[in-house]
Amino acid sequence: MIARGDVVTVNLKSWYSGMLIMAMNAERFIENAIAEIKRDIKGRAIIGLSGGVDSSVCAMLAHRALGDRLVPVYVDSGLMRQSESDRIEELFKDLGLVRVNAQDRFLEALKGVVDPEEKRMVVGETFIRVFEEEARRIGGDCLIQGTIYPDRIESDGGIKAHHNVGGLPSRIEFKTIVEPLRDLYKDEVRQVARALGLSPEISERMPFPGPGLSVRIVGEVTRDKLDVVRKANAIVEEEVEEFSPWQAFAAILGKATGVKGDNRVYGYVVAVRAVTSRDAMTAEAMELPWQVLRRISGRITGEIPTVSRVVYDLTPKPPGTIEFE
Repeated sequence: MIARGDVVTVNLKSWYSGMLIMAMNAERFIENAIAEIKRDIKGRAIIGLSGGVDSSVCAMLAHRALGDRLVPVYVDSGLMRQSESDRIEELFKDLGLVRVNAQDRFLEALKGVVDPEEKRMVVGETFIRVFEEEARRIGGDCLIQGTIYPDRIESDGGIKAHHNVGGLPSRIEFKTIVEPLRDLYKDEVRQVARALGLSPEISERMPFPGPGLSVRIVGEVTRDKLDVVRKANAIVEEEVEEFSPWQAFAAILGKATGVKGDNRVYGYVVAVRAVTSRDAMTAEAMELPWQVLRRISGRITGEIPTVSRVVYDLTPKPPGTIEFE
């Protein structure tokens, strides 16, 4: 018979053993990934670096393998979160990050697009065309991407086309696309990030969709809607940070009637979503305290005049997906 105190000891030993095994596996993965990149890429290469944990891990692996033959490219699509582009440029300046300002280009490409799959295709193709231009500039013919296993599952299964898998155009100029993380889940990528010595700001960064805020706007993407959803996202992330959700964000669903200052308004409906998950394959709505939800609602409607209503999404995955589009 094991005494209660011994149970705690056994559990702690199992936990430490598991952490040690994960760390050892991460180190082995790093060695193998660097060797694979060296084997597959002989010339110069482009990597699309968004600042998320997936692309950041890829960039560090590729930099160790290729050195100055790697050119990290950050495309400022205008679809990013508040102050995100400047922060990413600061974090990765030592890698020689190239920032391409393409906000108007993405907005023009998305004009009139309302179908979520078409949005993903448009965003994916626009990214690729920018990367191709940068590759021609540096004389490279290889693209490195931070695709992970759940991206492939959802794209291959027809659930949603990820911009870097099913959202890729049928014709591209790159001779080779290398995806070092293609068989990893998000929690495994985070373990590799820690083993690489990336800061918690990157290794623990909340997931953010490749198509950015475009898939947090149900319907056509406009500059006005982007401004609204960007501000609402910042409020949600700030208010729920202490609860450490897997993912938390705001999305625009449409418009509804409301009252502000005794006057009728017809403003945006903002949906708030916060979920817990391990690998993004399944997810549960987070049970946030009522006072937190009320504070979020009050801040969004108070700080963003064009929002008339805030709702909280309780749908698990499945049947829903984490993002609305």
